[in-house]
Amino acid sequence: MMQITRDSFRLAEVFTISRGSRTEAQVLTVTITQDGHIGRGECVPYARYGETLDSVTAQLEASHGDVSALPAGAARNALDCALIDLAAKTQGRRVWDLLNIAAPKPVTSAFTLSLDTPDNMRAAAAKHGHRPLLKIKLGTPDDMARLEAVRAGAPKAAIIVDANEGWTADVYADLAPHLIRLGVQMVEQPLPVGEDDMLAEIARPLPVCADESCHDRASLPGLKGKYDMVNIKLDKTGGLTEALALRDAARAEGYTVMVGCMVGSSLAMAPAMLVAQGAEIVDLDGPLLLAEDRTPPLTFDGSTVHPPEPALWG
Repeated sequence: MMQITRDSFRLAEVFTISRGSRTEAQVLTVTITQDGHIGRGECVPYARYGETLDSVTAQLEASHGDVSALPAGAARNALDCALIDLAAKTQGRRVWDLLNIAAPKPVTSAFTLSLDTPDNMRAAAAKHGHRPLLKIKLGTPDDMARLEAVRAGAPKAAIIVDANEGWTADVYADLAPHLIRLGVQMVEQPLPVGEDDMLAEIARPLPVCADESCHDRASLPGLKGKYDMVNIKLDKTGGLTEALALRDAARAEGYTVMVGCMVGSSLAMAPAMLVAQGAEIVDLDGPLLLAEDRTPPLTFDGSTVHPPEPALWG
């Protein structure tokens, strides 16, 4: 039996990107019960991809529990992860043993600073300056002042930047030397999908990561020559199964790997821990942004996230 529920988790602070702000994480939870065993998966419908809580619920209901009936996206992610969790619970084994892969080890996650005024971003950077890797949300006309403020607030932290498709080619060309000067290690999706051909025509001393331009393995041909890294998110790939396949295919084609997330609970991050093994950049900080979480949650030691307990997932 499949049950679909809507769950909401309050954020610790207002979270803002160039597309808007939110005060809570609204997610869908898929729970599958079979012979007394329960498997769960979580997804975060994303408006950028035309998804809503209602539309993803309708997709799941129409699938009747058949993951092959769903396209890549949030609905398939929740169902795929729930089915994998159910298989692990039914057999009394950890999911990595079922998949014949190595047991996951703790990984270090980036911590995301919300888009804000330069003064507020400097204060946030100072508060979190002890973390090894900070991710900055940019994509506005005032990005340079914000970036300078974050670097001043956290002089020792490594920095990566996510523009969320918010720049034009000219803006990116102007900003790139300053990103390098300020020690930014990577820029994520600087240009909108469909308007990123310029990336193939310029030198890229700063690695460029495809986020909105990369969903599953079918995306890879369109990235050639434009990107150096791919950001793998289970809500884009449609679950753990495709995420693992995308990771291997991307590496085979010479891309480095980032594993990211939407703003969701520990249940959404848990399967991604398997994909994050060996990734050059891990961004699974969703639970760190929440004021409330699943029970039991993932365990964080600072920015180090540990594999899930069976009671959470897998």
